[in-house]
Amino acid sequence: MGIFNGRRKAKGNTRREPRLFERPAPQRNPGRGVRPRRRSFFGWVAGLFWKLTLLSAVAVAAALTFVWFTLAQNGVFQIPEQEPGILLLASDGSEIAEQGTFFGDAVSIAGLPPYVPQAIIAIEDRRFYHHYGVDPIGLARAMTKNVIAGRLKEGGSTLTQQLAKNLFLNHERTFKRKAQEMVFALWLERKFSKDEILQLYMNRVYFGGGADGIDKAARTFYGKSAYELTLMEAATLAGVLKAPTTYNPARQPEDAFNRATIVLNAMVEEGYITAAEAQDAIASPTRAATQVDTPATQYAVDWINEQLRLLTKEAKQSLIIETTLDAKLQSRAELALRKRLSENGKALNVSQGAVVVMDGTGAVKALVGGRSYKRSQYNRAVVAKRQPGSAFKAFVYLAALENGYRPDSVEIDEPVQIGNWSPENYKRKYLGPVTLDQAYALSLNTISAKLTHAVDPRTVATVAKRLGIRSKLSADTSIALGTSEVSLMEMTSAFTPFSNGGSAVEPYIVKRIVSRDGRVLYERLVDGLGQVMGEDEVGAMNYMMRKVITSGTATKASFEGQDIGGKTGTSQDYRDAWFIGYTPYLTAGVWMGNDDNSPTKKVTGGSLPALVWRDIMEKAHEDLAYRELPGTSGEPSEFVVAENDASGVIEVDPDIAEPQEKPRKKKRRNLLSILFGSRDEEPGDGLY
Repeated sequence: MGIFNGRRKAKGNTRREPRLFERPAPQRNPGRGVRPRRRSFFGWVAGLFWKLTLLSAVAVAAALTFVWFTLAQNGVFQIPEQEPGILLLASDGSEIAEQGTFFGDAVSIAGLPPYVPQAIIAIEDRRFYHHYGVDPIGLARAMTKNVIAGRLKEGGSTLTQQLAKNLFLNHERTFKRKAQEMVFALWLERKFSKDEILQLYMNRVYFGGGADGIDKAARTFYGKSAYELTLMEAATLAGVLKAPTTYNPARQPEDAFNRATIVLNAMVEEGYITAAEAQDAIASPTRAATQVDTPATQYAVDWINEQLRLLTKEAKQSLIIETTLDAKLQSRAELALRKRLSENGKALNVSQGAVVVMDGTGAVKALVGGRSYKRSQYNRAVVAKRQPGSAFKAFVYLAALENGYRPDSVEIDEPVQIGNWSPENYKRKYLGPVTLDQAYALSLNTISAKLTHAVDPRTVATVAKRLGIRSKLSADTSIALGTSEVSLMEMTSAFTPFSNGGSAVEPYIVKRIVSRDGRVLYERLVDGLGQVMGEDEVGAMNYMMRKVITSGTATKASFEGQDIGGKTGTSQDYRDAWFIGYTPYLTAGVWMGNDDNSPTKKVTGGSLPALVWRDIMEKAHEDLAYRELPGTSGEPSEFVVAENDASGVIEVDPDIAEPQEKPRKKKRRNLLSILFGSRDEEPGDGLY
C-alpha cells in the first residue's frame, strides 16, 4: 500500500513513488531553466509556527534537563518523611487529640471504595492515567479557557504536579518553581506506578480544617475513616481540594454542596457512576461536623511535645501517647473558664485565665492554658509566671508550724514595719489579737509578714521548694505576700501534699508512650517524691485551709458533700487573682488576669477564680463518697480570742471583695489575753 494515497500500485506502472521526506524532482522547462514554486503566505506562517514550536520544545527540554541535573546534584530526589503523628488517648483510652498525620500513608487505595479516588480523578485530573506527569493537552486546554475568560480560571497542573508541589516545593509562583514542579512530576511518574502516585497524593494533600490526607479529612469532617465514606462525602471532599477554605463542608456547607454536585456530574461524564447514582447521592446529602475553636486540649499537646525528647529518643515516628487526662473533666474545665470570662470578663476587665487539675499522685487530669487556643497558643498554666499574692501564705504558715507555732497561736494584727517595708492590710484595717487560723482565713498581711520575719524568709523559700515550687524565689520578707512569680502548675502541685497526706508530687501528664507498631517506648512507674510534711503539720494546715472555705475569703468555692481546703490570692492592684483548692480526691488551681499585666476591676481570688473552681470540682465529685482531709484534726484547745476593734466590722485583704459584717459580741477573755493582749510583741512572738 502506498504511504500517501492508500492504494496498491497498478501492474505495469513503473513510476517510482517518492519516499517519505524525499523532495520531489523539479519540473524542468527547456529554454527557461528551473522555476521555483512560490509558497503561499499561509504556508509560510504554518512553517514558522512549526519551527517556533520545535525550537520551543527544544528550549523547554533543555531547561528541564538543566533543572533535572541541578536537583539531582542537590540530592532532593527522594520522598520527604511525613511529619510524625501523635495520637493522644485519655485515661479511659478514648481519643482526645491527634497531631500531625498519625494515620498518614496508612490508607491503601485498594481498600477504599472505588468512588473515593474516582471522585478526585474526575474533578482534578481526568487524563491522569493517560499522561506522563505533565499533560500538554490539559495545559493547552487550560490556557485557552483562561485566555477566553480573560482571567486565571483553570490550572494546568496535573495531579502528579500537585503532589510534586506539596512534597518538594513552596507556593511561590515563578517560572523556576514551575519548571522544578514539572521535573519532580516526571521523576514521580518514572519512580512510581499511577496507583502509587494517587495513593501518595490522597494521603498527603491538604483538605482544609487542619486535615492532611483523606483519612484525617474523613475523621475531621465526618467522624469516620476514609474506608467508610459515602459517595456524597467522597464527592464533597474531592471538591474541597480546589479551595479548602471556600468549600469547607463544616463552615461553608452550601458552597461545599454545590461543588460536590459538580464533582458528581464529572464522575458521570467519565463513566465512573451512573446519572441515577449521582441523583441518589445529591438527594441524600450528609452533614459535616460543625468545627468549633481548637479545643484547649491542644495546650496539653504542646506541653507533651516539649517533654517528648526527654521521655523517648524515638520521636521521629508516629506515637500513641496514653495520658492522665480525664476527657470529661478537661471539657468541663474549659467550659467553666470560658463561661465565666464570657459572662463577667468584659465588665471586670479580665480577659484570660488558666486551670490545672491533678490527683494526689500529681497526675494532671485537666489543663487549660487560656481562654482560646485558636487566638493564643501561650500556655498560661505551664509557662506563664505571675505573682501568687496571698496564695503563697500557705508556705509561710507551714514554715511557722514547723517552727513551733500552732493554729491557736495568737499574734497582734497591727501596723508593722520590717526594715524599710511596711505591709498593710486591706483598707488599713487591723483586728488586734488574732489566732493564726483566723489570720489565715482572713488573709491578714501583717501576720504573714511577722511570721516570715520570725522564721526567716529563707526558711519560707525552702518550704515552698520542698513542696514543689521550682521558680526562683526572693529571700526577703516580701516573700510573705507572694511577690515572687510562679506558675499555676507549680502552685497546684505544691498544694497537693495538703490533700494526699504530706507527699510531694512531680506533675505529669504522660503515662505511657507506644510506637505505632506496639513497642512500649516509655512508661511511668513511680508516683510521688516522698513525705515532705509531718502528720501534725498536715492536719494543722488542713484545719486552717478548711476555715478559708467555711468562713474566710473563699466561701464561694464551697459545695456540699466533700471536705474542702484552699487558699485565695490577689496580687497588688488586682492584677492577678488565684484560688488553689483541694479535696481528698483532687487539687485544682485557677488563675485569672490579663496578659499585659493590667489591673482588673477588683477581681479577687475569692470571686471569679473560686466560682470557676466550684463549677469544675462540684461536678467532678458528684459520684464520689465523702472523705475527710488527711492528718490529725488540728483542732486547737479551747481558746477565746481577745475582742476585735470597736467597729464590729472585720475588714480583710483584697482576697475578699466585700467585707463581712459581724455582729458585735462581748467575748470571754482568757488569762493570757487579759495579761498580754495589749502588749507590744516582737514580730513573730507567738502566744500559746
